[in-house]
Amino acid sequence: MTQRLDRRGFLAATGAAAGSLAFLGPKELLAQEGSTLRFALSTYPPSFDAWASSGTAAGTIKLMMHRGLLSYGPDGAMRGELAENWEVDDEGAWVFTLREGATWHDGSPVTAEDIAWNVTEAQKPDSAAYFQGQLALITSVETPDERTVRMVTEEPLAVLPGWFAHYHMPMLKKGEPRDTTIGAGPFTMENRERGVSISLKAFDGYYKEGLPKLAGVEAIVYADENLRVAALEAGDVDLSEYIPWQAMAQVEENADLKLDTVDGPFMYLTFNGERPPFDNPLVRRAVAHAIKREDIVAAAFYERGGALEHLPIAEESEFYNPDLANAWNYDPEKAQQLLAEAGYPDGFDCVLLSTAQYGMHQSTAEVCQAYLSMIGINVQLDLPEWSTRVQKGNEGQYDLAVMGTTADNNDPDGLSTILDGSLPPGFVRSYGLETPEISELFSEGRATFDTEERKRIYKELEQTAIDTAPIVGLAWRAQGYGMKSNVSGFTNMPGQLTFYSGITLEETLFG
Repeated sequence: MTQRLDRRGFLAATGAAAGSLAFLGPKELLAQEGSTLRFALSTYPPSFDAWASSGTAAGTIKLMMHRGLLSYGPDGAMRGELAENWEVDDEGAWVFTLREGATWHDGSPVTAEDIAWNVTEAQKPDSAAYFQGQLALITSVETPDERTVRMVTEEPLAVLPGWFAHYHMPMLKKGEPRDTTIGAGPFTMENRERGVSISLKAFDGYYKEGLPKLAGVEAIVYADENLRVAALEAGDVDLSEYIPWQAMAQVEENADLKLDTVDGPFMYLTFNGERPPFDNPLVRRAVAHAIKREDIVAAAFYERGGALEHLPIAEESEFYNPDLANAWNYDPEKAQQLLAEAGYPDGFDCVLLSTAQYGMHQSTAEVCQAYLSMIGINVQLDLPEWSTRVQKGNEGQYDLAVMGTTADNNDPDGLSTILDGSLPPGFVRSYGLETPEISELFSEGRATFDTEERKRIYKELEQTAIDTAPIVGLAWRAQGYGMKSNVSGFTNMPGQLTFYSGITLEETLFG
Protein backbone atom coordinates (compact mmCIF):
# COMPACT_ATOMS: atom_id res chain seq x y z
CA MET A 1 0.00 0.00 0.00
CA THR A 2 1.36 3.43 -0.92
CA GLN A 3 1.44 5.97 1.90
CA ARG A 4 1.34 9.47 0.50
CA LEU A 5 1.35 12.86 2.14
CA ASP A 6 0.40 16.03 0.35
CA ARG A 7 1.87 19.38 1.29
CA ARG A 8 -0.91 20.10 3.78
CA GLY A 9 -0.87 16.69 5.38
CA PHE A 10 1.13 15.45 8.34
CA LEU A 11 4.02 17.87 8.01
CA ALA A 12 1.79 20.94 7.86
CA ALA A 13 1.62 20.37 11.62
CA THR A 14 4.98 22.14 11.81
CA GLY A 15 2.92 25.27 11.34
CA ALA A 16 -0.03 24.15 13.47
CA ALA A 17 0.15 27.17 15.74
CA ALA A 18 -0.13 29.52 12.82
CA GLY A 19 -3.91 29.66 12.70
CA SER A 20 -4.19 31.55 15.97
CA LEU A 21 -1.34 33.97 15.31
CA ALA A 22 -1.63 37.28 13.53
CA PHE A 23 0.02 38.15 10.24
CA LEU A 24 0.06 41.24 8.08
CA GLY A 25 -3.05 42.14 6.14
CA PRO A 26 -3.60 43.04 2.47
CA LYS A 27 -1.26 45.20 0.46
CA GLU A 28 -1.81 48.95 0.61
CA LEU A 29 -3.35 50.48 -2.48
CA LEU A 30 -0.59 53.05 -2.87
CA ALA A 31 2.26 50.56 -2.55
CA GLN A 32 4.65 50.65 -5.48
CA GLU A 33 6.93 48.06 -6.95
CA GLY A 34 10.50 48.55 -8.07
CA SER A 35 11.85 50.36 -5.03
CA THR A 36 14.91 49.53 -2.96
CA LEU A 37 14.11 48.71 0.65
CA ARG A 38 16.53 49.71 3.41
CA PHE A 39 16.65 46.93 6.00
CA ALA A 40 18.30 47.38 9.42
CA LEU A 41 20.35 44.33 10.37
CA SER A 42 21.31 43.77 14.00
CA THR A 43 24.76 42.47 13.09
CA TYR A 44 26.93 41.79 10.07
CA PRO A 45 26.70 38.06 9.30
CA PRO A 46 29.61 36.21 10.96
CA SER A 47 29.57 33.90 7.95
CA PHE A 48 27.86 33.46 4.59
CA ASP A 49 28.16 29.67 4.90
CA ALA A 50 24.82 28.49 3.55
CA TRP A 51 24.60 25.39 5.76
CA ALA A 52 25.91 26.87 9.01
CA SER A 53 24.00 28.42 11.89
CA SER A 54 25.32 31.95 12.41
CA GLY A 55 22.30 33.83 13.75
CA THR A 56 19.19 35.54 12.44
CA ALA A 57 20.91 38.34 10.50
CA ALA A 58 22.90 35.79 8.50
CA GLY A 59 19.73 33.76 8.03
CA THR A 60 17.89 36.77 6.60
CA ILE A 61 20.61 37.34 4.00
CA LYS A 62 20.55 33.64 3.10
CA LEU A 63 16.78 33.78 2.67
CA MET A 64 17.20 36.52 0.08
CA MET A 65 19.94 34.80 -1.95
CA HIS A 66 19.01 31.13 -1.59
CA ARG A 67 16.07 28.74 -1.69
CA GLY A 68 15.66 25.21 -0.43
CA LEU A 69 13.53 22.36 -1.66
CA LEU A 70 10.72 23.53 0.63
CA SER A 71 9.89 26.44 2.92
CA TYR A 72 6.97 27.86 4.91
CA GLY A 73 4.32 30.33 3.87
CA PRO A 74 3.23 33.35 5.92
CA ASP A 75 0.53 31.19 7.55
CA GLY A 76 3.17 28.73 8.80
CA ALA A 77 2.18 25.90 6.45
CA MET A 78 4.91 24.03 4.61
CA ARG A 79 5.10 24.81 0.89
CA GLY A 80 7.17 23.92 -2.12
CA GLU A 81 10.10 25.97 -3.37
CA LEU A 82 12.61 24.27 -5.69
CA ALA A 83 10.46 21.17 -5.26
CA GLU A 84 6.84 21.43 -6.38
CA ASN A 85 5.82 18.08 -4.89
CA TRP A 86 7.04 15.67 -2.21
CA GLU A 87 5.64 12.31 -1.12
CA VAL A 88 6.48 8.96 0.42
CA ASP A 89 6.64 6.10 -2.08
CA ASP A 90 5.74 2.42 -1.66
CA GLU A 91 9.15 1.63 -0.15
CA GLY A 92 9.11 4.50 2.37
CA ALA A 93 11.54 6.76 0.50
CA TRP A 94 10.87 10.47 0.15
CA VAL A 95 10.51 11.56 -3.48
CA PHE A 96 10.86 15.22 -4.44
CA THR A 97 9.77 16.50 -7.85
CA LEU A 98 11.58 19.67 -8.88
CA ARG A 99 9.65 22.51 -10.45
CA GLU A 100 10.30 23.42 -14.05
CA GLY A 101 12.02 26.69 -14.82
CA ALA A 102 14.01 27.17 -11.60
CA THR A 103 17.51 28.48 -12.33
CA TRP A 104 20.60 29.50 -10.46
CA HIS A 105 21.68 33.12 -10.54
CA ASP A 106 24.12 32.32 -13.35
CA GLY A 107 21.22 31.18 -15.53
CA SER A 108 21.87 27.43 -15.41
CA PRO A 109 18.93 25.14 -14.48
CA VAL A 110 18.43 23.62 -11.04
CA THR A 111 18.70 19.85 -11.54
CA ALA A 112 18.28 16.70 -9.49
CA GLU A 113 22.05 16.21 -9.67
CA ASP A 114 22.51 19.56 -7.90
CA ILE A 115 20.16 18.51 -5.11
CA ALA A 116 21.83 15.11 -4.65
CA TRP A 117 25.23 16.82 -4.40
CA ASN A 118 23.95 19.11 -1.64
CA VAL A 119 22.71 16.18 0.43
CA THR A 120 25.83 14.05 0.07
CA GLU A 121 28.15 17.00 0.80
CA ALA A 122 26.22 18.26 3.85
CA GLN A 123 25.90 14.79 5.38
CA LYS A 124 29.65 14.15 5.43
CA PRO A 125 30.96 13.76 9.02
CA ASP A 126 33.33 16.72 8.64
CA SER A 127 30.84 19.05 6.92
CA ALA A 128 29.92 20.98 10.10
CA ALA A 129 26.54 21.61 8.45
CA TYR A 130 23.72 22.47 10.84
CA PHE A 131 21.78 19.40 9.72
CA GLN A 132 24.74 17.06 9.27
CA GLY A 133 23.56 14.65 11.96
CA GLN A 134 20.05 14.42 10.59
CA LEU A 135 21.12 14.09 6.96
CA ALA A 136 23.43 11.23 7.94
CA LEU A 137 20.24 9.16 8.33
CA ILE A 138 19.76 9.30 4.54
CA THR A 139 21.47 6.17 3.18
CA SER A 140 21.33 7.05 -0.52
CA VAL A 141 20.10 9.74 -2.91
CA GLU A 142 18.85 8.67 -6.31
CA THR A 143 18.20 10.84 -9.37
CA PRO A 144 16.02 8.85 -11.85
CA ASP A 145 15.75 11.93 -14.07
CA GLU A 146 16.63 15.64 -14.04
CA ARG A 147 13.57 16.60 -12.00
CA THR A 148 13.28 13.69 -9.56
CA VAL A 149 15.21 13.17 -6.32
CA ARG A 150 14.61 10.06 -4.22
CA MET A 151 15.99 9.95 -0.67
CA VAL A 152 16.30 6.50 0.88
CA THR A 153 16.46 5.93 4.64
CA GLU A 154 16.83 2.77 6.73
CA GLU A 155 13.70 3.59 8.74
CA PRO A 156 10.69 5.81 7.99
CA LEU A 157 11.45 9.47 8.63
CA ALA A 158 8.21 11.39 9.02
CA VAL A 159 9.98 14.69 9.67
CA LEU A 160 12.50 14.65 6.80
CA PRO A 161 10.79 17.37 4.70
CA GLY A 162 11.17 19.78 7.60
CA TRP A 163 14.94 19.54 7.31
CA PHE A 164 14.73 20.71 3.71
CA ALA A 165 12.39 23.57 4.60
CA HIS A 166 14.90 25.11 7.01
CA TYR A 167 16.86 28.20 5.99
CA HIS A 168 20.07 26.50 7.13
CA MET A 169 19.61 23.86 4.41
CA PRO A 170 19.28 25.84 1.16
CA MET A 171 20.32 24.24 -2.10
CA LEU A 172 23.53 25.32 -3.85
CA LYS A 173 24.68 24.75 -7.40
CA LYS A 174 26.83 21.61 -7.59
CA GLY A 175 30.47 22.38 -6.93
CA GLU A 176 29.95 25.87 -5.49
CA PRO A 177 31.68 26.75 -2.20
CA ARG A 178 29.41 26.87 0.82
CA ASP A 179 29.73 30.64 1.11
CA THR A 180 28.83 31.21 -2.52
CA THR A 181 26.58 34.13 -3.38
CA ILE A 182 25.18 32.21 -6.35
CA GLY A 183 21.82 30.84 -5.30
CA ALA A 184 18.30 30.38 -6.64
CA GLY A 185 16.63 32.99 -4.46
CA PRO A 186 14.82 36.22 -5.37
CA PHE A 187 17.84 38.51 -4.88
CA THR A 188 21.46 38.44 -6.00
CA MET A 189 24.44 39.84 -4.13
CA GLU A 190 25.54 43.17 -5.63
CA ASN A 191 28.18 44.36 -3.17
CA ARG A 192 29.09 44.26 0.50
CA GLU A 193 31.17 46.29 2.90
CA ARG A 194 32.20 44.15 5.82
CA GLY A 195 30.65 45.26 9.07
CA VAL A 196 28.67 48.01 7.37
CA SER A 197 26.19 46.94 4.68
CA ILE A 198 25.13 44.39 2.07
CA SER A 199 23.43 45.35 -1.18
CA LEU A 200 21.21 42.92 -3.06
CA LYS A 201 19.27 43.40 -6.28
CA ALA A 202 16.27 41.60 -7.73
CA PHE A 203 17.00 38.43 -9.72
CA ASP A 204 15.08 38.74 -12.98
CA GLY A 205 15.22 34.96 -13.52
CA TYR A 206 13.47 34.05 -10.26
CA TYR A 207 11.10 31.11 -10.73
CA LYS A 208 8.08 32.85 -9.14
CA GLU A 209 6.49 35.06 -11.74
CA GLY A 210 6.21 38.70 -10.67
CA LEU A 211 8.56 38.29 -7.71
CA PRO A 212 10.42 39.84 -6.08
CA LYS A 213 8.44 43.07 -6.02
CA LEU A 214 11.37 45.16 -4.83
CA ALA A 215 14.19 46.30 -7.08
CA GLY A 216 16.60 45.52 -4.30
CA VAL A 217 17.38 45.49 -0.60
CA GLU A 218 20.07 47.55 1.13
CA ALA A 219 20.86 45.75 4.40
CA ILE A 220 22.52 48.22 6.76
CA VAL A 221 24.15 47.11 10.01
CA TYR A 222 23.15 48.82 13.26
CA ALA A 223 24.77 46.75 15.97
CA ASP A 224 23.62 49.22 18.64
CA GLU A 225 19.93 48.52 19.22
CA ASN A 226 19.16 52.12 20.20
CA LEU A 227 20.70 53.42 16.97
CA ARG A 228 18.67 50.81 15.07
CA VAL A 229 15.43 52.22 16.48
CA ALA A 230 16.59 55.81 15.93
CA ALA A 231 17.31 55.02 12.27
CA LEU A 232 13.80 53.64 11.84
CA GLU A 233 12.21 56.66 13.50
CA ALA A 234 14.31 59.06 11.44
CA GLY A 235 13.37 57.35 8.19
CA ASP A 236 16.92 56.19 7.47
CA VAL A 237 15.63 52.61 7.13
CA ASP A 238 12.26 51.21 6.10
CA LEU A 239 12.25 47.94 8.02
CA SER A 240 14.20 46.73 11.06
CA GLU A 241 14.72 43.39 12.74
CA TYR A 242 15.15 42.93 16.50
CA ILE A 243 13.22 45.90 17.80
CA PRO A 244 14.41 46.01 21.43
CA TRP A 245 11.69 45.33 23.95
CA GLN A 246 12.12 48.64 25.74
CA ALA A 247 11.41 50.44 22.45
CA MET A 248 8.40 48.44 21.27
CA ALA A 249 5.86 50.78 22.84
CA GLN A 250 7.34 53.88 21.22
CA VAL A 251 7.30 52.17 17.81
CA GLU A 252 3.66 51.17 18.34
CA GLU A 253 2.75 54.75 19.30
CA ASN A 254 4.46 56.31 16.27
CA ALA A 255 1.82 56.98 13.59
CA ASP A 256 4.45 56.66 10.85
CA LEU A 257 5.53 53.19 11.98
CA LYS A 258 4.07 49.81 12.80
CA LEU A 259 5.27 46.93 14.94
CA ASP A 260 4.77 43.26 14.07
CA THR A 261 5.46 40.88 16.96
CA VAL A 262 4.98 37.17 17.54
CA ASP A 263 5.63 34.89 20.49
CA GLY A 264 7.85 31.89 19.84
CA PRO A 265 11.54 32.55 20.51
CA PHE A 266 12.87 31.63 23.92
CA MET A 267 15.87 32.07 26.21
CA TYR A 268 17.63 29.16 27.87
CA LEU A 269 20.92 28.03 29.40
CA THR A 270 23.38 25.59 27.87
CA PHE A 271 26.19 23.80 29.69
CA ASN A 272 29.69 22.52 29.04
CA GLY A 273 29.29 18.81 29.67
CA GLU A 274 33.02 18.18 29.40
CA ARG A 275 33.84 20.25 32.50
CA PRO A 276 32.81 19.74 36.09
CA PRO A 277 30.56 20.69 37.74
CA PHE A 278 28.11 20.97 34.83
CA ASP A 279 28.79 17.42 33.70
CA ASN A 280 26.62 16.50 36.72
CA PRO A 281 22.83 16.55 36.06
CA LEU A 282 22.17 17.36 39.72
CA VAL A 283 24.09 20.62 39.33
CA ARG A 284 22.21 21.47 36.13
CA ARG A 285 18.90 20.81 37.88
CA ALA A 286 20.02 23.01 40.78
CA VAL A 287 20.55 25.84 38.31
CA ALA A 288 17.08 25.18 36.88
CA HIS A 289 15.45 25.72 40.27
CA ALA A 290 17.64 28.66 41.32
CA ILE A 291 16.39 31.31 38.89
CA LYS A 292 13.19 33.35 39.19
CA ARG A 293 12.18 33.66 35.57
CA GLU A 294 9.64 36.44 36.01
CA ASP A 295 12.56 38.77 36.71
CA ILE A 296 14.11 37.88 33.34
CA VAL A 297 10.81 38.65 31.60
CA ALA A 298 10.69 42.02 33.37
CA ALA A 299 14.35 43.01 33.02
CA ALA A 300 15.11 41.74 29.53
CA PHE A 301 11.72 41.84 27.80
CA TYR A 302 9.72 44.54 29.58
CA GLU A 303 6.94 42.04 30.32
CA ARG A 304 6.63 41.04 26.64
CA GLY A 305 7.14 37.37 27.28
CA GLY A 306 6.59 34.72 29.93
CA ALA A 307 8.37 32.36 32.30
CA LEU A 308 9.58 29.09 30.74
CA GLU A 309 9.87 26.32 33.33
CA HIS A 310 9.78 23.35 30.96
CA LEU A 311 10.84 22.53 27.41
CA PRO A 312 9.87 25.24 24.89
CA ILE A 313 6.66 23.61 23.67
CA ALA A 314 3.94 26.25 23.38
CA GLU A 315 0.55 25.90 25.07
CA GLU A 316 -1.10 26.06 21.64
CA SER A 317 0.75 22.92 20.53
CA GLU A 318 -0.99 19.56 20.58
CA PHE A 319 2.24 18.25 22.16
CA TYR A 320 2.04 20.58 25.18
CA ASN A 321 2.05 18.75 28.54
CA PRO A 322 0.35 20.88 31.23
CA ASP A 323 1.43 18.55 34.04
CA LEU A 324 5.08 19.38 33.23
CA ALA A 325 4.58 23.14 32.77
CA ASN A 326 6.24 24.12 36.07
CA ALA A 327 8.74 21.28 36.39
CA TRP A 328 11.71 23.70 36.67
CA ASN A 329 9.94 26.05 39.09
CA TYR A 330 11.77 28.58 41.22
CA ASP A 331 12.71 26.76 44.42
CA PRO A 332 16.04 27.94 45.94
CA GLU A 333 15.84 25.45 48.80
CA LYS A 334 15.56 22.57 46.37
CA ALA A 335 18.43 24.06 44.36
CA GLN A 336 20.68 24.10 47.43
CA GLN A 337 19.69 20.52 48.31
CA LEU A 338 20.62 19.38 44.80
CA LEU A 339 23.99 21.17 45.02
CA ALA A 340 24.72 19.47 48.34
CA GLU A 341 23.71 16.10 46.92
CA ALA A 342 26.07 16.71 43.99
CA GLY A 343 28.95 17.41 46.39
CA TYR A 344 28.94 21.22 46.22
CA PRO A 345 27.30 22.35 49.47
CA ASP A 346 29.30 25.57 49.47
CA GLY A 347 28.81 26.30 45.77
CA PHE A 348 31.58 27.05 43.27
CA ASP A 349 32.93 29.61 40.80
CA CYS A 350 32.17 29.54 37.06
CA VAL A 351 32.03 31.63 33.87
CA LEU A 352 28.73 32.43 32.14
CA LEU A 353 29.02 33.20 28.42
CA SER A 354 26.61 35.67 26.85
CA THR A 355 26.98 38.80 24.68
CA ALA A 356 26.73 42.55 25.21
CA GLN A 357 25.67 43.10 21.59
CA TYR A 358 22.05 42.19 22.35
CA GLY A 359 20.57 43.74 25.48
CA MET A 360 18.26 40.77 26.01
CA HIS A 361 21.24 38.42 26.26
CA GLN A 362 23.14 40.62 28.69
CA SER A 363 20.11 41.33 30.88
CA THR A 364 19.22 37.64 31.01
CA ALA A 365 22.80 36.82 32.02
CA GLU A 366 22.77 39.46 34.76
CA VAL A 367 19.55 38.13 36.29
CA CYS A 368 20.94 34.57 36.20
CA GLN A 369 24.16 35.78 37.81
CA ALA A 370 22.24 37.44 40.66
CA TYR A 371 20.05 34.42 41.44
CA LEU A 372 22.84 31.86 41.15
CA SER A 373 24.88 33.86 43.66
CA MET A 374 22.07 33.33 46.18
CA ILE A 375 22.75 29.57 46.22
CA GLY A 376 26.53 29.93 46.31
CA ILE A 377 27.32 29.77 42.58
CA ASN A 378 29.62 32.73 41.92
CA VAL A 379 29.32 33.69 38.27
CA GLN A 380 31.73 35.76 36.21
CA LEU A 381 30.16 37.12 33.02
CA ASP A 382 31.88 36.84 29.63
CA LEU A 383 30.17 39.28 27.22
CA PRO A 384 31.96 39.39 23.83
CA GLU A 385 30.40 40.66 20.60
CA TRP A 386 28.15 38.23 18.76
CA SER A 387 30.55 36.58 16.31
CA THR A 388 32.98 35.77 19.15
CA ARG A 389 30.12 34.49 21.28
CA VAL A 390 29.16 32.12 18.43
CA GLN A 391 32.76 30.93 18.09
CA LYS A 392 33.17 30.34 21.82
CA GLY A 393 29.90 28.43 21.92
CA ASN A 394 30.92 26.20 19.02
CA GLU A 395 34.29 25.49 20.64
CA GLY A 396 33.03 24.96 24.21
CA GLN A 397 34.88 27.94 25.67
CA TYR A 398 32.48 28.41 28.59
CA ASP A 399 31.07 26.76 31.70
CA LEU A 400 27.44 27.67 31.11
CA ALA A 401 25.94 30.05 28.57
CA VAL A 402 22.85 32.11 27.87
CA MET A 403 21.26 31.32 24.52
CA GLY A 404 18.21 32.60 22.70
CA THR A 405 16.67 31.09 19.57
CA THR A 406 13.65 29.22 18.27
CA ALA A 407 13.10 25.57 17.46
CA ASP A 408 13.65 24.60 13.84
CA ASN A 409 9.87 24.54 13.31
CA ASN A 410 6.64 24.15 15.29
CA ASP A 411 6.99 20.35 15.55
CA PRO A 412 8.66 18.83 18.67
CA ASP A 413 11.34 17.33 16.43
CA GLY A 414 12.39 20.91 15.78
CA LEU A 415 13.88 20.88 19.28
CA SER A 416 16.38 18.17 18.37
CA THR A 417 19.07 20.66 17.34
CA ILE A 418 18.83 22.17 20.83
CA LEU A 419 18.59 18.96 22.87
CA ASP A 420 20.16 16.04 20.99
CA GLY A 421 23.70 15.52 22.24
CA SER A 422 24.49 13.00 19.50
CA LEU A 423 24.61 15.82 16.93
CA PRO A 424 27.88 17.57 16.03
CA PRO A 425 28.91 20.51 18.26
CA GLY A 426 26.90 23.70 17.83
CA PHE A 427 26.53 26.86 19.90
CA VAL A 428 22.75 26.42 20.18
CA ARG A 429 23.07 23.33 22.43
CA SER A 430 25.19 22.20 25.34
CA TYR A 431 28.78 21.31 24.53
CA GLY A 432 30.03 17.74 24.93
CA LEU A 433 26.88 16.64 26.75
CA GLU A 434 25.64 13.20 25.72
CA THR A 435 21.89 12.54 25.82
CA PRO A 436 21.41 8.86 24.85
CA GLU A 437 17.80 8.53 26.05
CA ILE A 438 16.74 11.78 24.41
CA SER A 439 18.53 10.88 21.18
CA GLU A 440 16.72 7.54 21.07
CA LEU A 441 13.33 9.14 21.73
CA PHE A 442 13.86 11.65 18.92
CA SER A 443 14.65 8.72 16.66
CA GLU A 444 11.42 6.96 17.71
CA GLY A 445 9.40 10.11 17.12
CA ARG A 446 10.74 10.50 13.59
CA ALA A 447 9.88 6.92 12.70
CA THR A 448 6.11 7.14 13.17
CA PHE A 449 3.37 9.10 11.43
CA ASP A 450 0.85 8.35 14.23
CA THR A 451 0.11 11.55 16.18
CA GLU A 452 -0.97 9.85 19.42
CA GLU A 453 2.17 7.73 19.45
CA ARG A 454 4.27 10.82 18.85
CA LYS A 455 2.56 12.57 21.78
CA ARG A 456 3.50 9.66 24.05
CA ILE A 457 7.09 9.68 22.82
CA TYR A 458 7.57 13.42 23.21
CA LYS A 459 6.06 13.47 26.69
CA GLU A 460 8.57 10.83 27.75
CA LEU A 461 11.28 12.88 26.06
CA GLU A 462 10.25 16.04 27.93
CA GLN A 463 10.22 14.23 31.27
CA THR A 464 13.70 12.87 30.56
CA ALA A 465 14.93 16.35 29.66
CA ILE A 466 13.48 17.79 32.88
CA ASP A 467 15.24 15.09 34.91
CA THR A 468 18.63 15.46 33.20
CA ALA A 469 18.53 19.18 32.20
CA PRO A 470 20.60 19.17 28.99
CA ILE A 471 19.30 22.74 28.74
CA VAL A 472 17.37 24.89 31.20
CA GLY A 473 14.44 26.93 29.90
CA LEU A 474 14.27 30.54 31.09
CA ALA A 475 11.76 32.71 29.23
CA TRP A 476 9.53 33.03 26.22
CA ARG A 477 9.93 36.32 24.42
CA ALA A 478 8.07 38.35 21.86
CA GLN A 479 10.04 38.96 18.66
CA GLY A 480 9.40 42.20 16.82
CA TYR A 481 10.02 43.78 13.43
CA GLY A 482 9.42 47.50 13.07
CA MET A 483 8.64 49.13 9.75
CA LYS A 484 7.27 52.20 8.09
CA SER A 485 3.49 52.21 7.90
CA ASN A 486 3.61 52.04 4.09
CA VAL A 487 5.58 48.77 4.02
CA SER A 488 3.37 45.83 3.08
CA GLY A 489 3.81 42.17 2.31
CA PHE A 490 6.45 41.55 4.95
CA THR A 491 5.25 39.03 7.53
CA ASN A 492 6.66 38.15 10.93
CA MET A 493 6.21 34.40 10.62
CA PRO A 494 4.19 32.60 13.32
CA GLY A 495 5.55 30.90 16.41
CA GLN A 496 8.89 29.15 16.08
CA LEU A 497 9.12 30.29 12.45
CA THR A 498 9.76 33.97 13.22
CA PHE A 499 13.41 33.75 12.12
CA TYR A 500 12.20 32.55 8.70
CA SER A 501 10.52 35.93 8.16
CA GLY A 502 13.17 37.09 5.67
CA ILE A 503 11.58 34.76 3.12
CA THR A 504 8.65 37.20 2.84
CA LEU A 505 10.95 39.92 1.50
CA GLU A 506 10.13 38.49 -1.92
CA GLU A 507 6.54 39.73 -1.37
CA THR A 508 7.47 43.02 0.27
CA LEU A 509 6.91 46.44 -1.26
CA PHE A 510 6.32 49.97 -0.03
CA GLY A 511 5.19 53.32 -1.37
